[in-house]
Amino acid sequence: MKGQISMADASTEARRIGSSRQRWKQDPAGVRANILSVAREEFSTNGLSGTRVDDIAAKTATSKRMIYYYFGDKDALYRHVLEEAYREVRAGEDALKIDHLPPVVALRRLTEFTFDHHSRNPAFIRLVMIENIHNAHYLEQLPEIGSLNKAAVERLERIYRKGLADGVFRAGIAPLELHWQISALSFFNVSNRATFSGIFGDSLSRPSGQKALKAQVVDMVLRFVLQPDLIGDHT
Repeated sequence: MKGQISMADASTEARRIGSSRQRWKQDPAGVRANILSVAREEFSTNGLSGTRVDDIAAKTATSKRMIYYYFGDKDALYRHVLEEAYREVRAGEDALKIDHLPPVVALRRLTEFTFDHHSRNPAFIRLVMIENIHNAHYLEQLPEIGSLNKAAVERLERIYRKGLADGVFRAGIAPLELHWQISALSFFNVSNRATFSGIFGDSLSRPSGQKALKAQVVDMVLRFVLQPDLIGDHT
């Protein structure tokens, strides 16, 4: 009859729940990571208000009850997703290991990484856009977000000071402003991709277009910081 569950369906569901419970016990970190991954896609696609915990649970290997157990409520889960997204960007920058490189090479690689990361992770860009709609209300509730992202500017400051000492960078540039420029150029590439492509065509969104844009972004950043007489040697 309609609305009833067959014995076979009930048995399948019981095995699924049993398997999930076993996984919770054996790999809690994996379950948590799975929840965050699915939640990131849901929040970035539907926004905070449009996302339902039931939908997240249905796409994970766990249950709604366990999502609440790990994260508290939907707002707390969203904050965790937001913080984790920023942590991934900063971890990617750390993995570059560029502090020992010549300043021009280090700045080039950092700019290339930022452009590539944003291009390959549109969910991150959408999350940031959603948080801007909320006027950074949830970001402000993350106690470590300031120190976490401060590292990005501190890295640029080290690169810039080394470039000044080597005589290749011009004076008068604030590392925070340089971070803004790199972020802005890389962010717009993704945030406005749909509307830009809808108006002008998608040639810049194709692999060849992205390759050309990345080279131009790097060129613009280097031209901004280099001593005028060295621009031709490094761009």
